[in-house]
Amino acid sequence: MTRFLGVYIGAGFGLAFVLANTGPPLDPALALVLRVLAVAALVGVVALSLVLGRRPAPDGGRPGDDTPALRFGPFYGAVVAAEVVLILGGIQALRLLDAPDQANVCWIALVVGLHFFPLARYWRTREILVVALYLSVLGAAGLAMVFSGHPAWAPFVSGVLSGAGMLGGLLVSLAVPFLSGRRAAGPGATAA
Repeated sequence: MTRFLGVYIGAGFGLAFVLANTGPPLDPALALVLRVLAVAALVGVVALSLVLGRRPAPDGGRPGDDTPALRFGPFYGAVVAAEVVLILGGIQALRLLDAPDQANVCWIALVVGLHFFPLARYWRTREILVVALYLSVLGAAGLAMVFSGHPAWAPFVSGVLSGAGMLGGLLVSLAVPFLSGRRAAGPGATAA
């Protein structure tokens, strides 16, 4: 199941982004719906990864055995350490600039997005560049909202949309091999 470690990390952070940022100015009923959907998406990610992890591939191996494994070595550790330093240092700088509190989630989304760029190269997985660009743009957009005098919706843009995009992207990336495996098994076969 270690090949799904990155999926679990991404899903956990996606859920955290949604849960932490679904407050005002969102209507409380809409905020609750978004939180429930985020939790359901996390459950879906875990369920799909468990099914895919146990399903035998047509050649007798495991599905995804031919894909490069994500390496969590020293380079990964250095990227994550730099990410933490940038997040904490940036939040301190925002505080010194008397930026509204809403700027913090925008900065976090921007830095999290940027940290995926070197990891995409290290892991040789171009698909992660989509996440890197998506989070970076939403983080920058939120910061632009904050510094242009419109901070109220910045947590929704940089937090909720970032988290929802991460969860949705992970669900799709797991659902495609799940559904293609079911089709390959045939109409009368049962896929585990």
